Amino acid sequence: MVRFGIIGTNWITESFIQAASKVEEFSLTAVYSRTSNKALEFADKYGAEHTYTDLNEFVKSPEFDAVYIASPNSLHASQAVLCMQNGKHVICEKPIASNADEVSKMIAAAKENNVVLMEALKTTQLPNFLAIKENLHKIGKVRRYFASYCQYSSRYDKYKEGTVLNAFKPEFSNGSLMDIGIYCVYPAVALFGEPNEVKASSYMLESGVDGEGSLLLSYDEMDAVIMYSKITNSYVPSEIQGENGSMIIDKIHTPESVKIQYKDGTVEDITREQVSESMYYEAKEFISLVSENIQQSELNSHQNSIITARILETARKQVGLIYPADQK
Repeated sequence: MVRFGIIGTNWITESFIQAASKVEEFSLTAVYSRTSNKALEFADKYGAEHTYTDLNEFVKSPEFDAVYIASPNSLHASQAVLCMQNGKHVICEKPIASNADEVSKMIAAAKENNVVLMEALKTTQLPNFLAIKENLHKIGKVRRYFASYCQYSSRYDKYKEGTVLNAFKPEFSNGSLMDIGIYCVYPAVALFGEPNEVKASSYMLESGVDGEGSLLLSYDEMDAVIMYSKITNSYVPSEIQGENGSMIIDKIHTPESVKIQYKDGTVEDITREQVSESMYYEAKEFISLVSENIQQSELNSHQNSIITARILETARKQVGLIYPADQK
């Protein structure tokens, strides 16, 4: 059994708990929140026995072994390092940190304290992402990766009315690239590694974060074209183009349908059944790593997280998107 504590009592945490509860070895025992009412309410809802409002007390607690962190992005690194220094395994919501320097410090803390650190990026653990990876050779030499994820934010209407919620605040290391674009970037890194060059363009909002943008990643023999947005919707699928055919992916963030269209006109459906919620697979992976004393995930690896962080940071610098976290 892996006993969990959680930092962050929001909808994403609820989704994680509901999915992780289907993993036999999962147990929720502790909740941290800045307010006792919120901690108690959340703990009561999910059957956790222990609540904390002091982070230092929480990390020293003997009541849990691992922590799921879903606080604002700007707090991920400091909270994760503190947890790991106190012997806790950490699964941290994406993006794992504000910048590459923070990710490096987190990886160092994981190694020093012999604990698991994993970025909670659901996409790369899903059955249909594994189908993409395992069937990629069928399309021949890959020449282009195209990924689009544009989702109109439920908080954007409030923004237009003059209320800037956390999702659009630079002090929380937020914005379109970090919240949405990462779902296009991380799979590219998991499949093709680190690009030689990154070119970025974005539309910046007055609050100081990006509303939408595009990336071009250049590799030796291919490129990756990425579109992302929090202020528009897109309905086009993503695609990996090879010399022998193209792989068509319905949704890059949560692929549910994957087909190969070969250049001779034939189509092969390589879709795999997904038997549980999308977050179940990342929870299962993390719990397996903790149970088997394996330091990091093969796909959600330290290397893939740091490369992704470098790409995001390079892109942000090009469009002039600087967070307070970058200036520390």
